[in-house]
Amino acid sequence: MTRPLQVLEHGADVFAALRAALSGGPAILPLAAGERADGPALADLPAEVEQKVALVVQTSGSTGRPKRVALSADAILANAGASQAALGGPGQWILALPTHYIAGLNVLSRSLAAGTEPVTVPGEHFTAAGFVAAARELSIPERFVALVPAQLQTLLDDREALAELRRFQRVLVGGQATPRALLERAEDAGVAVSRSYGSSETSGGCVYDGVPIGTTTVRIRDGEVQLGGPSLAEGYLGDPELTADRFVTDEGQRWYRTDDGGRFDPDESIDAGPDAVATRLVVIGRLDDVFISGGIKVSLGAIERVLRELPGLTDAVVVAGPDERWGEVPVVFTATAFDGSTGFTADDSHRAIAEVGTRLGAAARPRGILSLDALPLLASGKPDRVALRRRLARPS
Repeated sequence: MTRPLQVLEHGADVFAALRAALSGGPAILPLAAGERADGPALADLPAEVEQKVALVVQTSGSTGRPKRVALSADAILANAGASQAALGGPGQWILALPTHYIAGLNVLSRSLAAGTEPVTVPGEHFTAAGFVAAARELSIPERFVALVPAQLQTLLDDREALAELRRFQRVLVGGQATPRALLERAEDAGVAVSRSYGSSETSGGCVYDGVPIGTTTVRIRDGEVQLGGPSLAEGYLGDPELTADRFVTDEGQRWYRTDDGGRFDPDESIDAGPDAVATRLVVIGRLDDVFISGGIKVSLGAIERVLRELPGLTDAVVVAGPDERWGEVPVVFTATAFDGSTGFTADDSHRAIAEVGTRLGAAARPRGILSLDALPLLASGKPDRVALRRRLARPS
């Protein structure tokens, strides 16, 4: 059996369409701003999908070819229910993320599970003033918001926004790569913040602060984090080969291969019940972010973690740049000015580079730290690493 697939252009009422899709109506595929349903990129999109598919989330792969993650209503609702339980109960959400992005869709599905209406941050771009306006429209004291690190930084920098943020039961910030200094700053300011880890393939965040939510399971195989449980996607629409590669079944249990490196931290044990103690998941970084510099393996994620712990570099993004001698070398981008106006100087930049070399070895030492007026971002709010690599490829 099949059901229609409805493409939703930017500006559509995704909340209402998702409610209908989860109740058996047409499956939906929300588009980013600027994408058109009749565009050439969607020419191969089927008019119908399997009956169990309620939502298709289109993401860009590392090769540039879009991936279309097919999610069932059961998976979406399982994730929403697990999130609600982990956060201590239902509440009202602020929508601060795009609704073609799984974290934004999570806000909508959690709102449906809670029986509440989300309040959207107004404006084309996220601002502290827009967040404050949205927060003041919330109608109940149980309030939640999901943010990316840059948004959290924006709110912490604004006195009025910070005062509102302190009233939230929980602030979810996406990604294990959230700088430790940013999390500590939020906690010191009285903000109840948690890291959320997951992806479109897991119906969004399914591990909070290193702890699986609901009945999500985690294992490490050959250094790779693999996730199991009821919120896993059906696979990739129209791509059975990729589905077979990323979703595997082992002794009756289905697992999603994240391509993230990870480990369990024995020094951060958690109470897993009266009869068991588990350890927290620590995500190290993408397994595919490793490149070779002068014959030595270098992890971009490891360099970022060192730099983001240093004052002034919490937004540092590292990419591999071409080098005639070594093949490729790490290059750092930041929006921090080096003129002293931000308290960060060229000498601080040199010391940061030296610190990376000391902690990770000479091959990981960045060639330089480049300051931009603003870092290019994807619609999801994450850094646009492709755009940064293109900057390095431009002739000087």
